[in-house]
Amino acid sequence: MIKDRVKRPDPGEQAAAGKAPYLVEPLTDPEAIRPFLEQQPAYAAYALAHLEPRLFPRSRWWRTAGLAPTGSGSTSGGGEALVMHARTGLGPSLVALGAPQALEAILRLHPGPFYTFATFQPEHVAVARRHFALARRGVSLRLSVSRETFRPVEGAARRLHGRDLADVDALQRSEGFGFHSAAALDDGVYYGVYHDDRLVAMAGTHVVAPEMDVAIVGNVVTHPRCRGQGYGTIATSAVTAALLETCPFVLLTVEEVNEPALHLYQRLGYREECRLLESGARRKDTFGLASLVRRWRARRRGGPGREVVLLG
Repeated sequence: MIKDRVKRPDPGEQAAAGKAPYLVEPLTDPEAIRPFLEQQPAYAAYALAHLEPRLFPRSRWWRTAGLAPTGSGSTSGGGEALVMHARTGLGPSLVALGAPQALEAILRLHPGPFYTFATFQPEHVAVARRHFALARRGVSLRLSVSRETFRPVEGAARRLHGRDLADVDALQRSEGFGFHSAAALDDGVYYGVYHDDRLVAMAGTHVVAPEMDVAIVGNVVTHPRCRGQGYGTIATSAVTAALLETCPFVLLTVEEVNEPALHLYQRLGYREECRLLESGARRKDTFGLASLVRRWRARRRGGPGREVVLLG
């Protein structure tokens, strides 16, 4: 619980305006963040991974709690929320957890970079769309597999490295986009399937965090002309097997309507954990001026190092 160490807005003004105050504070201690994330470990897996010491410095965290009426000595009046902004792996990312109105308080002040890849809970959709133009509208499923449930398939797949970037980029372009960098291949765990000396399928990772016991599979691609032949299953199986050697909690995300991919993952032993919204997100506040003004006002209300947002 966030401590109530802030000069509260005038209660008369607050009541007259019908506003609910929310205290927004940065978090810099991984151990203070961990309990909030562990309430929903499957959903929050990407954020949990960023508590690992090598990744944490590349992330920023914000938490909010609704302030109860003046004099109550409590900060639980309007729920809590947490937002992580990170710049790791394949680019900027955002993970949001908690009560939708509390999340609104954070995003008004700290929406993050202009473009990001965002993860929201289904109940966050209305808040997310107020602040971002989302590339996807459908719900996705977060699946997990363990050493006990994993069912590998046979097939030849080899580890991909930075030197294989040209092959990976050519495969990705068959889907209309390119790969980010050779460093991403070297830093993650990627496997590919070749046919006639051409890369026809691959699978990789969004994040690998052995110290947090978690890894997330991603970047699963099969060339359109080679689908239905099991190549994607072989690549995903190889990546999953490698990850389970060091990370007992391995997850991935699949769009709810993508039945072929869902069947592929279920064949390997993946099981549904939760529903979420993952999407590329473009901030609607193009120049960040609105959030800059809101931060200035929030700091005036909250005092040094703290921000108070009035919602209503």
